[in-house]
Amino acid sequence: MMRRLGSVQQKIPCVFLTEVREGQSAKRDRQQFQVVATERVNPVALEANIACALATEKLDGTCCYVALYKGQPYLWARLDRKPNKQAEKRFKKHQHSHRSSKGFTWNVEEDFKTVPEAWIPAHRVKHHNGRPVPDELGHIPGWVPVEGDNKQYCWHSAVVDYEVGAALVLRPNADEGDVLEIAAVPLADLVEQTLELIGTSVNGNPYGLGSKKRPVHCLVSHGSVKVTTLPPLDFQQLRSWFHESPEGRVEGIVWHCGDGTLLKVHRHHLGLRWPDGEPCFGNRSVVVRVDWTAEEYTGGKDLFASLSALNGHRFSRLQDIQFDP
Repeated sequence: MMRRLGSVQQKIPCVFLTEVREGQSAKRDRQQFQVVATERVNPVALEANIACALATEKLDGTCCYVALYKGQPYLWARLDRKPNKQAEKRFKKHQHSHRSSKGFTWNVEEDFKTVPEAWIPAHRVKHHNGRPVPDELGHIPGWVPVEGDNKQYCWHSAVVDYEVGAALVLRPNADEGDVLEIAAVPLADLVEQTLELIGTSVNGNPYGLGSKKRPVHCLVSHGSVKVTTLPPLDFQQLRSWFHESPEGRVEGIVWHCGDGTLLKVHRHHLGLRWPDGEPCFGNRSVVVRVDWTAEEYTGGKDLFASLSALNGHRFSRLQDIQFDP
């Protein structure tokens, strides 16, 4: 049986040591510096024996978590607790003059925006005097349960059915590893896992799923999409792989080490654009395995019902999934 992969609860360190350089960040608006990889491998990676780690594709969506809420398995959306305007100004000023967030002092009670009552901090967030401590970005990573009446999380809601206790999961097919499948998976089987929500209305939809008229969203368990063509851990070889290999058209790589350590590299770390051409994930073939009767789902436009009507159907590319008009 395969070992349980690390869940993504906080910022994952880069597999290379990084440095800060002047210039507009390609990832974050209003950030006037870039974090780029150097050619030196992060000692954390060597200590965790990264040579034996499982390399997986980093997918471009939004992070989710499955955990109990009100006594049943629920999907939780990522919600970082962020500083208010005054505190953010002080923090940015400190960052600019020190080129770092080190040495900045937060007043967690007064400096942060309020969050919903059900909000919980992510695992491994440091605490001081019983209160969660912000990370180097000035955020406190956390989660909020996805409830049906919250419009902000309507795309999260589309992939779960709490009455039936299931979620729509996109995963490699057990018999054909290069083929993906969309399946309705019991939420109870996903408890304590983190997953990526991808689809039509998430992060510009780099994988081309669905359309505005008929949106398609699904969850992908972190660590489930393996990368087998990766070169040795060398800066230049990895950069060439991302830049030139068809399999390298991915947002990044996450390594799952045997001791639970997670490490990553993002195209931005290597000075490369994302997306750049068609991502290889959107070009993988997919089979629909949502085999439930329509009566189980209320509402004809429901994504579960729509996919049930396509049960057993195979599409040559993920981006080709279409429903009859």
